[in-house]
Amino acid sequence: MKLIAILICITIFLNSCTDPKRNAMVFMTDYGTKDGAVSSMKGVAHSVDKDIALFDITHEIPAYNIWEAAYRLNQSASYWPAGTVFVSVVDPGVGTERKSIVVETKTGHYFVSPDNGTLTLVADELGITAAREIDETINRRSNSKQSYTFHGRDLYAYAGAKLASGKISFKEIGPLLTVPLRRLSYQKPVFENGVIKGNIPVLDIQYGNVWTNINDTLFKNLQVISGEKLHIVIHNKDSLLYQGVIPFVNTFGDVPEKQPLAYLNSLMNVSFAFNMGNFSDSLQIKSGENWNIQISKAP
Repeated sequence: MKLIAILICITIFLNSCTDPKRNAMVFMTDYGTKDGAVSSMKGVAHSVDKDIALFDITHEIPAYNIWEAAYRLNQSASYWPAGTVFVSVVDPGVGTERKSIVVETKTGHYFVSPDNGTLTLVADELGITAAREIDETINRRSNSKQSYTFHGRDLYAYAGAKLASGKISFKEIGPLLTVPLRRLSYQKPVFENGVIKGNIPVLDIQYGNVWTNINDTLFKNLQVISGEKLHIVIHNKDSLLYQGVIPFVNTFGDVPEKQPLAYLNSLMNVSFAFNMGNFSDSLQIKSGENWNIQISKAP
């Protein structure tokens, strides 16, 4: 009996040594959840390894909106542990010559995505160690080569699952990408001559608040305290959409109802709202790579 017990212990130990380290997979698409597309992707992942833990950022990215995909991916990624594999599929160019890639960041995260600009903000915030093009001859779901329009299922979920499960290493994804990643152009936050320039990357859609990419550290250059006023100017490309003077406060209740305010949102970025109102709808302010803002301290 002692010999049997020893053999069982040895077997368990050897299995633990050879069992690959699994990492979480996190999905994001513009597919919505009204049909089976997302479920199909997760089914492919579990067919590779039924023990992979699967999660979602969102599947409600507006159709074809690569900019919002870039923002939501970057908004979430840093909160996940190193080794997490993100599968991002917002891919209006599916089936064309755009490349299918996997990127490793300096933080140890992996991103599976079309090379269409989706990884712009991740590259800026987390840094890129290397990018590899997916070798479809070995990292594509079997018997799927006749399908040209569902790479999320046939290529990205499959290759991502192999990487997350430890069945392949990053080096086995495919050849190193020798050209720069495709990038979206946007106004990075800068402070110059008493003015902060930045971008409006996204809206707080439920309430119509306008979020910027200007963080609290950069904002401190204006030396504004709660109750003081800001002068803001908003452009869409070259068109002036709004300019005005708005108080900077700590919370919505610091101004009367239906009045504007500037505040730091949950990401510690400068934002704008109406107390019990909708800033975006009232002033026709939207978001995206072409929506820019300038903030200065009001006289």
